[in-house]
Amino acid sequence: MTTRQRLAETLRSKGVLPLEWRDTVAFVDRGLFIPGVIEGGDFATDPESWLRAVYSDAPVVTQVNDGEGTPEGAFRLSTSSSSMPSIMLEMLSLLDVRDEQRVLEIGTGTGYNAAWLSHRLGEANVTSVELDAAVLSTARENLKRAGFHPTTVLGNGRDGHQRGAPYDRVICTCTVREVPLAWLEQCPNGRIVTPWGSSFFNGSYATLDVVEGKAQGAFSGYPAFMWDRTQRAGAGRVRDLYHQEEGERSSTDIAPQNVIQDDPAFFIGLSVTDAWYRWCDSDDGSGEATLWVFSDDRKSWATVDYAPDAETYEVEQYGPRALWGETRAAFLGWHELEKPERSRFGLSVDARDGQRVWLDGPDNVVGDGKALIAAENRRV
Repeated sequence: MTTRQRLAETLRSKGVLPLEWRDTVAFVDRGLFIPGVIEGGDFATDPESWLRAVYSDAPVVTQVNDGEGTPEGAFRLSTSSSSMPSIMLEMLSLLDVRDEQRVLEIGTGTGYNAAWLSHRLGEANVTSVELDAAVLSTARENLKRAGFHPTTVLGNGRDGHQRGAPYDRVICTCTVREVPLAWLEQCPNGRIVTPWGSSFFNGSYATLDVVEGKAQGAFSGYPAFMWDRTQRAGAGRVRDLYHQEEGERSSTDIAPQNVIQDDPAFFIGLSVTDAWYRWCDSDDGSGEATLWVFSDDRKSWATVDYAPDAETYEVEQYGPRALWGETRAAFLGWHELEKPERSRFGLSVDARDGQRVWLDGPDNVVGDGKALIAAENRRV
């Protein structure tokens, strides 16, 4: 059994390889799309580890820090990768492509997904847009080596590629905050699938059906994709972001882990759009932990200290924003709505009204967040 056949068999045995994609996964060699040196592996020095990484159902990071030089010990932000094959298949299942349909891909990356689409639909039906010139150049070489020649374009994926329109499907391989109107204009009757979210919670697919330029659909899944570089959320290590100045102290009766569960975090992310969190467990075996919340602009932070069996939790907030106050207000707003699950929310996008998140139906728009924050714009 060849290595690429082994990957196909792994996916089949996990029950994540749809029948319509089996030939494609078995035919397209993932190894042709992965460089010899990757995060955590080097083919020249340890070929077995490299092969295990490439032909397993796991993501492979192929670029950090946008390809810029990274000093030793500096934070390494993953900025390009070959996605986990099962996640790719999950997205493609949501996309529901049919023979001969024309697809616009946003984010070429290594070119592996574009190769899958080219094998399944024919390369003439695939257009892929990539923002990073170096990434695109490598992807073109990878695709050529694998025998595929789809249309590849250097540009901002948010603009799509008007010259190739109209498309039947749009698939985006990076996380976006808003679905661009350009995609609806270029795919006026079809389907759009993209990772979607805010800095606080970005683990959702938005699957939108487009009819006469108006899109509507639902949220699902738990993807972990890199950000659209033009909308990137904050990131980094706590020690690099923490301002040593003392913040304002208070307490709360809300256990900090409650706000970062999937359903409330999704709702909080509709209003706290430009702040992100990190949960840090204590390493002393005490069961204690700290929830950190950082603003994307690095000017504000908040901490909530968790201790087992505690009834109240210490809060510290620093900077111009009361980040725990904002998070708490949105969390209480979710409770006021009787704690709806994410599956009850949907998304609509059109040229007249832009993007709207709604609960249980398009007429019940939520997520503005301004009323929630105004109601409790204080340090609590």
